Amino acid sequence: MKKVRLITALLCGASAITFAPAAFAQNALAAAEEDTAPADTSNELVVTGSRTITNGNTSPVPVTVIPTETLINARPTSLTESVQILPVFSGSRSQVSNPSATGGVGGGNGVAAQLNLRNIGANRNLVLMDGRRVPPTSISNIVDADVIPQLLIERVDTVTGGVSAVYGSDAVTGVVNFITNRKFKGVRAYMQGGMSEYGDAGQMAAGVAVGTDLFGGRGHFTASYEYRDDQGVDRRSARDWYSRPVVVGSGTAAAPYRLITNATLANLPFGGRITCTGACTVNGQYFATDGVLSPLVNGTAYAGTANTQVGGSGGYVDLTMKAEQRMHQFYGRFDFEVSDNVRLFVLGSGTFKRNSFYTDEVQLQNITLSRTNFFLAPAYQAQIPTATFSFNRMLTQPERANAVPESRQIMFVAGLTGSAGKFDWNVAYTRGSSRLETLLRNNVNNQKLSAALDVVAGVGGAPVCYAATQAATAAAYADCQPLNLFGPTASSIAALDYILDDTLYVAKTNQDDITADIAGSPFDTWAAPVTVALSGEWRRQTFESTSAATPSMYADCTNLRYNCTPRNVTTGAGTFLYRQTFPATDQIDQSVWEVAGEVNLPLLKDSAIARSFSVNGAVRYTKYDTVGDYWTWKAGADWQITDDLRVRGTLSRDIRAPTLNDLYAPTSVVIVNNQDLLTGATNQVPSVNVPNPNLTAEIGKTKTVGVVYKPGFAPGLSFAVDYYDIQIDGAITTVQGFQPNIQNGCNLNGVALYCDLIVRNSSNVVTAWLVRPVNLAQIKTYGVDFEVNYSGQLFGQALNIRGLAAYQPHIRYIQPSVPTIDQGGVAFGSAGLTASPSVRLTGMVNYAVTDKLKLGMTYRWRNRMKLWGDPTVVWAPGEGTIAPFGQASLNVGWELPIPAAGKAEMFVNVQNLFNAAPPPANSPGTATSPGGFGGFAITDDPIGRYWTAGIRFRF
Repeated sequence: MKKVRLITALLCGASAITFAPAAFAQNALAAAEEDTAPADTSNELVVTGSRTITNGNTSPVPVTVIPTETLINARPTSLTESVQILPVFSGSRSQVSNPSATGGVGGGNGVAAQLNLRNIGANRNLVLMDGRRVPPTSISNIVDADVIPQLLIERVDTVTGGVSAVYGSDAVTGVVNFITNRKFKGVRAYMQGGMSEYGDAGQMAAGVAVGTDLFGGRGHFTASYEYRDDQGVDRRSARDWYSRPVVVGSGTAAAPYRLITNATLANLPFGGRITCTGACTVNGQYFATDGVLSPLVNGTAYAGTANTQVGGSGGYVDLTMKAEQRMHQFYGRFDFEVSDNVRLFVLGSGTFKRNSFYTDEVQLQNITLSRTNFFLAPAYQAQIPTATFSFNRMLTQPERANAVPESRQIMFVAGLTGSAGKFDWNVAYTRGSSRLETLLRNNVNNQKLSAALDVVAGVGGAPVCYAATQAATAAAYADCQPLNLFGPTASSIAALDYILDDTLYVAKTNQDDITADIAGSPFDTWAAPVTVALSGEWRRQTFESTSAATPSMYADCTNLRYNCTPRNVTTGAGTFLYRQTFPATDQIDQSVWEVAGEVNLPLLKDSAIARSFSVNGAVRYTKYDTVGDYWTWKAGADWQITDDLRVRGTLSRDIRAPTLNDLYAPTSVVIVNNQDLLTGATNQVPSVNVPNPNLTAEIGKTKTVGVVYKPGFAPGLSFAVDYYDIQIDGAITTVQGFQPNIQNGCNLNGVALYCDLIVRNSSNVVTAWLVRPVNLAQIKTYGVDFEVNYSGQLFGQALNIRGLAAYQPHIRYIQPSVPTIDQGGVAFGSAGLTASPSVRLTGMVNYAVTDKLKLGMTYRWRNRMKLWGDPTVVWAPGEGTIAPFGQASLNVGWELPIPAAGKAEMFVNVQNLFNAAPPPANSPGTATSPGGFGGFAITDDPIGRYWTAGIRFRF
């Protein structure tokens, strides 16, 4: 059956029309790449990273330029996924990220496409389209890069250096600039289908783009539509290699951390387990079958982690491996020549996307039940000496908690471009509007749960909820359905439906942005024309949200005898109405003014020491109405020593302002399981996210120096090596009270800032962990990017070879009174940090076997990583690392004869050609949720061999 579905998908993909011939167009690649293209002033490349430099060969800032065809050909699922094959990206989030919706990392949709340069945070690099800032799609200033219209993107420019002085706040680690084909003419279309080796993760995608001149050539119109439907993989157990790996232990010499597989939770078996005191003969037994107790079969346990074992009768979760996605995208652009020197343009795009993923099983920990509970057999009641007992269970009968984020992202741009003498100018207005609706299905209503668990005998001997028998609450609980927990399938559908609600969260983010700039050459020097640019920008961002399940909602505990604590008005403690919550937010806003200038000054030409030498500088003044004003600057130099050898370098001061989420987000709550290192206890308590209105902008300092070598004796061959050093002072860090280093900073060093994040009661028991952003850390990283390109011929046919490498040994987070955390070469981290291999390699070989048949091979590899970046923790011998991982991909494309003027090409693409399985891995803190978080490094491919086939057409 799997093979039938696979063949069907391939045939569907190969039976329709798609865009231009395969992306193995070596000639286009050679012409576009900064470091391989010859200087051709008739086809100058506008360089991302500068408003004055118009030729890519003289850019002092490192720029990686890759045509869209090359990226899509290497990984045809989507442009935002294919761009992540570049080694400069690390830590980006996608459909295979750990499933989350609530909390600071989730932000409503934790599987949105978030591009991350250097893994220092997706909010520290800018996403641009045609050099303009793409409006954010969330309160945290993150751009869901799926808003980019894939079909009309000509190339992707990635700047890997600080350019805040050129583009504004947030460009600390660089920018990703998607360049559209604004002069496209004709029609291109595609259809493709894909499926994994295992018969799941089916995907269907199709799109069409058109472009034509209007009004006798004075106007031009382009438009595109794309559709994508990805079924995802809704369970991690769908892969045989996935073995529920978690890290157990406490990271001490007595109880070192170690990675185990086949993990289970002894205290949370699927049928439920009784815990009682005194002469209780059923203590520790569980319901292996409905209504019948059995001795619990224990697995292998390890010191430092209560309840988590290898094997045994315990329960576990089984969350989503890859989120589902369905997307419609529209894009249109019209420009018109108003006069010989002025053009008007307008564009609009709309992206409508729906994700779906499972976030958790229903875990009932330490709930209190009456010994006389109606559903408990009298024989067992008699063996319990106390009036109540504790009960734990992994409740898997209902569907898992399901997050369904649906986003609507609209962008409108209107502007004028023109020339005046030696200067070019443009003015533009951008309006971005994002609406995110996150439906949380199967959200536990704690008040209803409390009522449904207290079951007594009613009139006629039928089970009834106790609260429904009391006069004051009979009406409120008239529809209460008694919940039977005693057995894997004991619960009725009616009772499960009663305790689970669907709650809706709606968030709206809007941004208005007005930009203007002018650039040109006011005069010439002895070397070449001097170019200057002036720019100004004003933008305003607003955010507001509504929620049907907020952290301020508490259960009404009237006549609820167990599992409900009335709210304490003084302390705020009490039972929350819902397990998963989103805060509601009144409208909050932030506005900023910016002015900037840039100059490129040629100093030498055809001299004894240089074929050319120029310096480049930029300065920007930024004024926020929330966090004050700042200066940023950039200085660079480009030295063309010979025709073959070039040296470039930059220095910059950059900023990232705190987001609206950092400053003003209302309190939100997520229930977590974390170990209290002071007492050793592990309890299910709230993690409370709070804002910090006293934040200031963080300051980045970046240095880059690079060498480009194009040997004259080997035409078509080029090398580029760039070193970078980034330091961010006052880095905005989300400090989580439950993290081990923060707990130790309080427990061992008494740091008040850290102790304030741990809320304890009079018995010294943790009742809440606080999570707060602060200007606390200093982030330091450095590394080297390497690129080699060859464009030539083999046996008279085009051959293109490209190799890219990134070496980033350290990403240090330096905080006071706690050990420095180094995320370089580490697979997992706190606050949403994901894998940062210290060595990342990508190689691409494209060869035209004949004029009709083209082959392409891509190979990606990362080195061995540590599992955790805290140097103070102790791992068991031989533990604490994850093995290297690599995967190959193959693309075969062949042109088809068609009668009309145009071109068509069929293709078959195989990702993870050799079906490499990622090595099992996880982080400390995962022992309480086997089958949930992690299990593999985010940079690795968990899907396995994946087949895609389709056809592309252009005329």
